[in-house]
Amino acid sequence: LKSVGPKLVPFFKTVAIYFVLFIPSDQPSIFAMVIKCLPGLSLIAFVLLHGMSLGEEYAYSRRILLGLIFSVLGDALLIWEDFFIHGLGSFLISQILYISAFGFRPFNIYVATVVYSLTALGIYLLLPGTSGLVSFGMPVYVFLLMTMVWRAVARVQLFEELWTWTKLCSCVGGILFAVSDAGIGFNAFYCLIPHSQAIIMVSYYAAQLGISLSVVDSKASYLDSVRDNKIKKVQQYMPSDSEDESFMDKRVTSSCYSRASLCDSTNLLSHRQQAHSLSSMQ
Repeated sequence: LKSVGPKLVPFFKTVAIYFVLFIPSDQPSIFAMVIKCLPGLSLIAFVLLHGMSLGEEYAYSRRILLGLIFSVLGDALLIWEDFFIHGLGSFLISQILYISAFGFRPFNIYVATVVYSLTALGIYLLLPGTSGLVSFGMPVYVFLLMTMVWRAVARVQLFEELWTWTKLCSCVGGILFAVSDAGIGFNAFYCLIPHSQAIIMVSYYAAQLGISLSVVDSKASYLDSVRDNKIKKVQQYMPSDSEDESFMDKRVTSSCYSRASLCDSTNLLSHRQQAHSLSSMQ
């Protein structure tokens, strides 16, 4: 954690700058776009500072990095209302990348049931307020967003104690991402929300921070999983205690049968020799 803090200083500084200036969303400009995108760019640098290569051990970090890049592109496009659908498409790609990073193990059907129930409710409430391409793009995006939330939450197995603080960060980040986008959706297509810009951006920056923090131990987690898989494969080829006992029982039984057969053969040979001796005497 000590090594993580200094790398996050640019992020917190740029977030502070955004809220100090706090350019209203109805005043789009290049300057507003730059100020809005700076925290995301800081998180991209944060992920890169934790190592990056084309190796399999950095597959998770690469997907998170690409997700952040498309998120920053979406931030830039959403400054202008005319590019709303383009920004939505950019964030849609980022959600696919995050889902790919989180994976589908463990599956956790219970979390999926809750998440997709909320998805259906959200689409039901927002769809009447949309039109044109948004009426097609919005449900698809909401579905992918909530799938990302499901996968982020499912990674944290609290009751089985199979979790780390980085997985917990991605879980909280996924939930806050949904809160932020819900604020955008309801404010645009359902009803106006007081202080919506502040609520949306606080939850959004916190969400991206949580997801970015999940790369801190991603390489170590990958190496641990590789080691565990190798151990499991070795164990598959090693007989268990019960198999050892069964094998020994079979050997003992086989040995007994062999000895019994040998005794029978010896007795039979002895009888034949006796019979042959008697016939010779006669």
